Amino acid sequence: MTPELLARVAAVGPYFAVTAGERPDATGFRPLSALYGDRRVLEEYVAEVGRRLGSDQRRVAASTLHIGTAARLWSVALGAAVLTGRVPDLAPGRLLWRTPAAGPMELWLPGPATAPPSGTAAEEPSPAALVDALHDTVMVRNLEPFAAALRRHFTLSPLTLRGNAASALVGAARVLGERAPGAGGDPVALAGALLDREPMAGEGVLDRDPLAYRRGSCCLYYRAPGAGMCGECVLHRRRGGAPVRGVRG
Repeated sequence: MTPELLARVAAVGPYFAVTAGERPDATGFRPLSALYGDRRVLEEYVAEVGRRLGSDQRRVAASTLHIGTAARLWSVALGAAVLTGRVPDLAPGRLLWRTPAAGPMELWLPGPATAPPSGTAAEEPSPAALVDALHDTVMVRNLEPFAAALRRHFTLSPLTLRGNAASALVGAARVLGERAPGAGGDPVALAGALLDREPMAGEGVLDRDPLAYRRGSCCLYYRAPGAGMCGECVLHRRRGGAPVRGVRG
């Protein structure tokens, strides 16, 4: 997958952006695998998220980091699948990241490649092959090891983490539908097929028209100072609170 194709994806919005190829400023970048495998690195980033939230609740910051990272990965991968018919290889050993001064984490692929199974340049991959590649490069290679690290070090509930992954996926599909209408692929159809797979299967209910998702868990964001409940949150339905967006964008 070329830098030009990934630039088409990045044009959708900041969560869809990934630098490809050479870049003049590489200071501070490290493999995404460090976030999953190095406790010190993970705790430093969680502390930074907590600082930005104005919260000293580590679990709230850890869950917010998780859903934000899931949103970044789903946005890049789903955006590429919809706009280019290909899925980038986001293996955590080759995808680099760094903490920005503000906003979502920066992502960089020094050597872009397409995740298998993907077909060839002469043969467009089938929707089923795209779903396989999306599930593998985002869920299997990234979000599952990330969730394991967060469960281990921050005692986050598996239900919360599954809900975060599902909610972030639907959020990416929603943004693509709003900002890239008429694209080659159907983001909601791809998201729906992914939501039918473990570990997200059964986590919530997807309504396609209009697009809405009702999750069976809470991301904990409402516990941050001045925050509210997201529209899809199980607590919103139980308590009748007003939905507040802004965790993802």
